[in-house]
Amino acid sequence: MKSKNKTRLHSLLLVLTALIWGTAFTAQSAGGDLAGPYTFNCIRSLIGAVVLLPVIRWSDHLQLTKHRPVRREDWRTLLIGGAACGIALAAGSNLQQMGLYYGSSAGKAGFLTACYMLLVPVLGLFFHKKCSWNVWAGIVAAVIGLYLLCIRGDFRIQFSDFLLLLCALVFAIHILVIDYFAVQVDGVRMSCIQFLVCGLVSAVPMCLIDIRQAYVSGGIAVWAEALMSLDAWIAILYAGVLSCGAGYTLQIIGQQGMNPTVASLLLSLESVFSVLAGWVILGEALQGREILGCVLIFGAVIFAQLPLAANPKAKQ
Repeated sequence: MKSKNKTRLHSLLLVLTALIWGTAFTAQSAGGDLAGPYTFNCIRSLIGAVVLLPVIRWSDHLQLTKHRPVRREDWRTLLIGGAACGIALAAGSNLQQMGLYYGSSAGKAGFLTACYMLLVPVLGLFFHKKCSWNVWAGIVAAVIGLYLLCIRGDFRIQFSDFLLLLCALVFAIHILVIDYFAVQVDGVRMSCIQFLVCGLVSAVPMCLIDIRQAYVSGGIAVWAEALMSLDAWIAILYAGVLSCGAGYTLQIIGQQGMNPTVASLLLSLESVFSVLAGWVILGEALQGREILGCVLIFGAVIFAQLPLAANPKAKQ
């Protein structure tokens, strides 16, 4: 009974993560347009790391830290896990930005990125992460739902789409890396290191692309002026504190002991919450196919977690 309650709690944490990411999508899109995509990724990640420092101190003071590093081996595992997650997060986030930059629509980007749902169980087979038949059925239903939700008009594969598929592969690796390290280390500390590494890695394309383009078009002052605007910082702070500091930390904590494939399905609700937020907050109309897509994804997430496994060895 205790194990079931723990699983439910972790599922709720992942749903909350998807909700935070979905509602933060508008801020991320606006911030990338104003400050530059790589500048936005760099600064919001560093803010996410800074935000977690007092959380770590507070958790240690109240003795809430479950895997507080003490031995040298503990610190080594924590640093390796945080660095691996940070590199994967930076690669995935920046590949997504490149896909959008080279012409993929936001809808197609959302669909192709969410294809990590298919890649997580396939890659997981190499690490003996088995799934029951209802999880596979849930994945298929969720992919169909995402297609209905995100894709409008013709679906043609372009160079930018290959970048987004690479992004999906990297995010699948990111989920599996978290699955491996989350039960060994303090999740908040690993999340903090993850953001620090992601911010430092993203600083490279920020300098080579964002600042360089600004310098060519009008000087660094143009880039600095756009970065210092109030609208840009509202978006950066919102994404840094909520999407990074809260969202990705909840992902790491929520994935502890969860089947990574089921976790990826729960995280795919980000697309649903993004559409619903646009409907509630921005008054955007929902078409029939989008409503059907939302229903399919919600149904897939619920069905994948039902105890229907025919294989008793499948990890739930």
